[in-house]
Amino acid sequence: MCVCVRHRGVMDLQEYFQRIGFSGPFEKPDLSTLQQVHRQHVMSIPFENLCFHSQEQFSSELPQIYSKLVQQRRGGCCYESNQLLLWVLEQMGYTCSFLGARVYNFCTQDFSEKAAHLIVRVEVEGSSYVADTSFGLADQILEPLELVSGKEQPQPGGTFCLRQDGDMWTLDRTARQPHIPNEEFSKSSLVIRTLVNKVFCFTLEPRKLDDFRAIGEFVTTSPKTLYTNKSLCSIVTPTGYRSLVGWVYVEVTFAYQEKFDLMDMRRITDDEVQDLLREKFGLPTIPNLQLKNNRGVFVM
Repeated sequence: MCVCVRHRGVMDLQEYFQRIGFSGPFEKPDLSTLQQVHRQHVMSIPFENLCFHSQEQFSSELPQIYSKLVQQRRGGCCYESNQLLLWVLEQMGYTCSFLGARVYNFCTQDFSEKAAHLIVRVEVEGSSYVADTSFGLADQILEPLELVSGKEQPQPGGTFCLRQDGDMWTLDRTARQPHIPNEEFSKSSLVIRTLVNKVFCFTLEPRKLDDFRAIGEFVTTSPKTLYTNKSLCSIVTPTGYRSLVGWVYVEVTFAYQEKFDLMDMRRITDDEVQDLLREKFGLPTIPNLQLKNNRGVFVM
């Protein structure tokens, strides 16, 4: 197995491993290695859309994504992080393909009309798995989910379950109740309080990157979308996750009591932003960053 693969002279598999703190073993493309790489990825590379709020140039081209997420130590959205993951897994010998998912909207109580969320299907040891390193917050999976209908798959963030109905698959998560010590946020619209929640739905039709060009352009540029109206950053931690939504910073501890997740929420100032991004998310200074928390329903 080659562990130092270069793509167009700039992409190095070993450099990616160093970025996520993965040291192997990786002699064969087995399930254990897949789980480790996925877990280290989501704990090292944040889900974030801050490039859309800092006058940065967004690129969906793989060499530029690699430079941003690996060499510049930034995070990214699904078009970036999951595209990088697929390249990594293919270099390691896995058979992978892109799938398109429609994200559940709590405002409309339905899935989005277009499959705007890019996820990865991975074949390993005779079974199929769904990998997704860039959903963020409580619905972020720590490890890939086996593509088996009705199988409950417990993870720190809750119990995930994929269900098949004809050609359509739906991902649900059964959660715990939130405990919010800061009374300012006791009734916050950012916090979802239902215990069983839909995450996204998808079919198994393989997708190409070109299939996401138009919808990706809309999601990342339209003044009507979540990405352009809210600045977001989220990363998995050993005990839960951290997130920044606009000026609201949250540290979540999963199952701090048997039936409760602890949600420590507070507001930050513009003067705190860069230090917080560095200390809590491992990000470098982001010039010209202007936080946003405008229209649109968004829940944790």
